Amino acid sequence: MSQQLLDIVLKKIEDLSGPEVVVESKLNFNEPFLTIESDKWNLEIAQMLIEDEKLRFDFLCCLTGVDYEEHMEVIYNFYSMDLDQYLCIKVKMPRSNPKVISVQPIWKTADWHEREAYDLLGIEFIGHPNLTRILLEDDWVGHPLRKDYKFDKEEMGL
Repeated sequence: MSQQLLDIVLKKIEDLSGPEVVVESKLNFNEPFLTIESDKWNLEIAQMLIEDEKLRFDFLCCLTGVDYEEHMEVIYNFYSMDLDQYLCIKVKMPRSNPKVISVQPIWKTADWHEREAYDLLGIEFIGHPNLTRILLEDDWVGHPLRKDYKFDKEEMGL
């Protein structure tokens, strides 16, 4: 079923947004896995993932950000409780200007996750209703999970 699900998702995204949206698609540990550039990831695709009868990804299990030095990514792990199926989507963005649309209006669980990725990595989630620090103090300078973050070990008690 996993290859069938991957084919369905690819076809639906292509029908909705065109053939050049998905950069990479594969099965990863037998689960469908897609990579999309941030300028192609949009609320129409996200809405389709939750509303389409063959997909119904009603649960955003996890959203996390990753700094790869040459680019950044937001990784979304979706699950359909009704259909018992998983989907992983990586949204790739330039490190110099890490921005992606917020999916918080569609999956409320994204609220905390997006704020955490913003706080620790500096990824901006466009359209998020309250994109403020969630783990660090408001006056904290920088984003400590970025590869280029500099910190004083003595000041941190290390």
